[in-house]
Amino acid sequence: QVRLVESGGGLVQPGGSLRLSCSASGFVFSTYAMSWYRQAPGKERVLVASIGSLADTLDYADAVRGRFTISRDDDKNMVFLQMNSLKTEDTAVYYCNARHYSGIQYWGRGTLVTVSS
Repeated sequence: QVRLVESGGGLVQPGGSLRLSCSASGFVFSTYAMSWYRQAPGKERVLVASIGSLADTLDYADAVRGRFTISRDDDKNMVFLQMNSLKTEDTAVYYCNARHYSGIQYWGRGTLVTVSS
């Protein structure tokens, strides 16, 4: 059974930091590109950051580049999103995504990040 479970969300003040984690099971993690998406209230889900299956490619949305860092640990089947200098506009549900080159992809259920004073 495939599972992607996000954790680490919560309430943080503007300028603060959070580290999101995604634990994966049920598939060959090392062969999947991993990504974080987010969906703010009333808006579409958008890509935040992605990392290739060999961790050789990194991609960030313009809105988070320089503030967020994606990483993966293939030994632990986990992917992380370090979020620094958080802004109110970063408030969203953050989703973990696994995508294989064949087109197969999986989603987690999301974790809520609220940036507010």
